[in-house]
Amino acid sequence: MRIEQLEYITAVTRLGSLRRAAESLHVSQPALSETVRNLERELGVDLLDRRRSGARISDAGRELLPHIVGVLDAVDTLRRAADARHRTTRTIRLGTVNAATVPLLVPTLQAFRRSHPQTLIEVTGGRQADIHRELLEGGLDLGLINYLQGDDKPPGLHTTELLRGRPVVCVRSDSRLAALPEVSVAELLAEPLIVMRAGYVMHRYVHRLLEGRDPVFSYSTDGAEMGKLMVAEGLGATVLPDFSVTGDPLERAGIITQRPLAGEVPAVLMVIQRPQSTTTTRSVHALHTMFVRSAAAYTGAGPERGDATATVGWP
Repeated sequence: MRIEQLEYITAVTRLGSLRRAAESLHVSQPALSETVRNLERELGVDLLDRRRSGARISDAGRELLPHIVGVLDAVDTLRRAADARHRTTRTIRLGTVNAATVPLLVPTLQAFRRSHPQTLIEVTGGRQADIHRELLEGGLDLGLINYLQGDDKPPGLHTTELLRGRPVVCVRSDSRLAALPEVSVAELLAEPLIVMRAGYVMHRYVHRLLEGRDPVFSYSTDGAEMGKLMVAEGLGATVLPDFSVTGDPLERAGIITQRPLAGEVPAVLMVIQRPQSTTTTRSVHALHTMFVRSAAAYTGAGPERGDATATVGWP
């Protein structure tokens, strides 16, 4: 049984003939007649009373007509609900730690805008815990998160690795530290230090790096982008993932640069996460795919980078 079969029956009933119904529905009369007969054979009931003067609903068809109309009303309700859902999901909600801005966020959004001009994207910056909570509670569709190598991933989220970098010292290009091939902890402590606020992965890393020692002076700020601006204004140095500095407009302009930290440093991962418990829309799927492609282009890697929790397929 198909929906158009029921629609044909109601059209014939309303207009009183197969010919007028066919004209109204923009189908040929033989095609309409055969469609109706197929439905009658399936139901085992003659729905129409066919006469030379025209076709009318039969007695048996009249008894079934309320059920036919009920099915069509239900289908119409479903279509309106789906249309409303389609309109309300044309906004993608993306949470991001600020370190993702330069290598991934801007070029990916530019590419997505070209292919999905009618879909809006709401970008919210935040700390790792806030983004995790919003993903799990349904307030966000996707999240860009930083982890240190070896960190556990939260349950309830699909995780796909995008970038793998290392912590570096971000300094103003004319600063004393910029003249060094690498920066030791002692040299870092001798300069004003701009530290990410608690809740950011780089705050945790710097706390571990300094081992309780205090720099000559320190600032606390909310996210990598503000940290880089403060470095550009000569307020001090900061420690960020290398992929947050490479290609930054301030770096391209020669205002800031980066120097490696002396000694062994852990990898810093940039991942994209989405909730496991919700159905993903096509637009969210498309944006997720574009982030993976942007990351592959940035690193020169293949399209299938991912850790043990990465999701290759989609439900």
